Amino acid sequence: MKNRPELLTLDFRALSARLGTDPLQVQGPGGNTSIKDGDVMWIKASGTELANAETQDIFVAVDRNAAKAEAHGQGDGSCKQTVLDPAITLRPSIETTFHAALNHKVVAHTHSVAALVHVAGPEGRAQAVQKLADLPFVMVPYAKPGLPLTREILSRVTPDTKVVLLQNHGLICCGDTVDDVSNLIHDVETRLAMAVSGRQTKPPKERAPEGFEWAHESWVAHDAWAMAHATAGSYYPDHVVFLGPALPVQDDGRWPAVLYDGVGIALRVAATPSQRAMLRCLSDILARLPSDWSLDPIGLEAEAELLNWDAEKYRQTLAARA
Repeated sequence: MKNRPELLTLDFRALSARLGTDPLQVQGPGGNTSIKDGDVMWIKASGTELANAETQDIFVAVDRNAAKAEAHGQGDGSCKQTVLDPAITLRPSIETTFHAALNHKVVAHTHSVAALVHVAGPEGRAQAVQKLADLPFVMVPYAKPGLPLTREILSRVTPDTKVVLLQNHGLICCGDTVDDVSNLIHDVETRLAMAVSGRQTKPPKERAPEGFEWAHESWVAHDAWAMAHATAGSYYPDHVVFLGPALPVQDDGRWPAVLYDGVGIALRVAATPSQRAMLRCLSDILARLPSDWSLDPIGLEAEAELLNWDAEKYRQTLAARA
């Protein structure tokens, strides 16, 4: 089977890069895009960044039918065996199965901040249902990325579904062309846009702990409501993968960021770009969350699944090299 590199059109690469360079859409190596035709699907490789879609080889060609079979239980769901070029060492995205199973030529999955504000708590979810009511839309409960999430998606979508909100995870938009998907993302983002609060503080006067620097997101430590959310748990997978569980309030040497009540958020000087991006993501969400909305953490069991998962350790390793 041929790889069909002509599927990776300039407009597909441009859309991928645009999403990847917008921190309100994608943070670090998060999110993924795919384009398919017949038996071939190109999808972002695990651990690579959409931001580099126009300048680097971040996509992997897979046997779409084999990946679709894995979505339905024939295989381990990693889709590593579906890669068409045996010389390729990159792994396909851990979410390849749902891309393969969705019957749309172009699929874009983002960790949209606007979507996360809505899908991480009950009030936001109810509002999202109203805001997207006239779109071909479904909402899917939280599940571990990979096969568990794919199964939840496939149990709820219909052939007409083009917008999928993933609770405590993000957004999927599908279409027949790159323009269709780009326009759909714009429509959904416009509907879900939230006002940004004016919560800002000056940099802490105190010297940062040894090996740390004060993060731009230190305003969270001066806002009791935001701080309570930041330290109560994690609300989406990539927070766990790159920042650990809830922001700690003392340094135990394990996590890249520590929140000091009334002072600021200390970030390790050696923090990776992905870790820095995820801290900004948390700040962006809290700055848009209405005071009468709540957030539901994914829970200790879900966090443990992510922290001990080989696929995510692989992605962390690649991201640390960036």
